Amino acid sequence: MRQLSIAGAWVHEPKIFPDSRGSFHEWFRAPDFAEAAGHRLRLEQANCSVSSRGTLRGIHFADVPPSQAKYVKCVRGAVLDVIADIRVGSPTFGQWEAVRLDDVDHHAVYLSEGLGHAFMALTDDATVVYLCSEGYSPEREHGINPLDAGLGIEWPEGITPLLSDKDAAAPTLAEAAEQGLLPRYEECEAYYAQLRARG
Repeated sequence: MRQLSIAGAWVHEPKIFPDSRGSFHEWFRAPDFAEAAGHRLRLEQANCSVSSRGTLRGIHFADVPPSQAKYVKCVRGAVLDVIADIRVGSPTFGQWEAVRLDDVDHHAVYLSEGLGHAFMALTDDATVVYLCSEGYSPEREHGINPLDAGLGIEWPEGITPLLSDKDAAAPTLAEAAEQGLLPRYEECEAYYAQLRARG
């Protein structure tokens, strides 16, 4: 688990064991995760999405607490996975980091509660699976437009983004802040402390 530039986000870079039959790797290890995050991964829901090239999902987040932490991996094809710091008061508020997830390097990312998440499919039939710390709760879910110029995420050139109507109509980061939708950094930190205390 390697810490990313945004606190509360890591990338898992497993060792791959190839042979004449194919390959093997461990895409999640509880001890490694707990050492990095300071607590165990609570698993309440596992999702799988299949996307055509150009599909852009996100930026999604949920109210803290309990929000929804995610451990994300692409098992077929490739995606550009983006983690955005939308926690008001965070030292890296408004910053984002992108990680390519694919079926070659088999990297996975973990984003803590309160962070925003989005990805763009770089191939057809890009298949993403993610483990979630909480189940889907529509009344607590929110979005930010992934094409928000103020946020300035550098999506790949030459690929036309395909957004759902809901994601396309989502507010900008500034609008979400004005509407009071964004999580506050101190609330997130307090919640992380609770998770670490539980072990």
